[in-house]
Amino acid sequence: MTKIVAIHQPNFFPWLGYFDKIVNSDTFIILDDVQFPKTNGNWSNRVKLFISGEGRWVTAPIKRNYQGTLTINEMNFDDSLPWRKKFLKTLETNYRKADYYNENVAFINSLINNSMSNIAEYNTANILAIVNYLGIQTTKIKRASEFNVNSVATQRLIDLVKACDAQIYLCGGGASGYQDDSLYEMNEITLKYQNYEHPIYEQKNNGEFIKGLSIIDALMNMGKDEVQSMLINNVRNIEE
Repeated sequence: MTKIVAIHQPNFFPWLGYFDKIVNSDTFIILDDVQFPKTNGNWSNRVKLFISGEGRWVTAPIKRNYQGTLTINEMNFDDSLPWRKKFLKTLETNYRKADYYNENVAFINSLINNSMSNIAEYNTANILAIVNYLGIQTTKIKRASEFNVNSVATQRLIDLVKACDAQIYLCGGGASGYQDDSLYEMNEITLKYQNYEHPIYEQKNNGEFIKGLSIIDALMNMGKDEVQSMLINNVRNIEE
């Protein structure tokens, strides 16, 4: 049987395309042990939401008072700052009039209030909770740190796919800029691009649709059942 692996860093309240990767793979590996960038923003501690009529960043502060480099699973949020409280207020202010706010706010608030300080642990726990909330199989989700794979760059992705006895690697559209596609063929692994088409749905009090926002936006505007149906109905024959 042909098996499909997708690999992605543990994002902070990811967008719909992240969960599309999960439903279209047999094993989804959370790349929790790669280097966290020393400067600039990162999807591991920020995401865009619908704020004041546009897509704006919501960022969780992180502790950067360290020497050298750290991996994502060695990084921590700066909990000396009330970022969870600020996040909750932002959510209430901008989504309380959304059609499915009342249906989903308690669940989302519980995720934001997760007391874990470690970035990888916090994000992974919330990704698993969302996947379970949407009725998607959680056992397919693994962590890269669980595998005894020490290679780097594209070779590391290939070795993780091999460790799962898989034949297909499902990657996102932005991967072509940094990975060596020819290495997959040399290792007898078929490379497939996700080619995700973002669904258009009604965003409360907005004219032009804003793509790429957190799945929180979809849950608040479409509701749990519709998001679940949309993801499951978009399972594709990746083998073709």
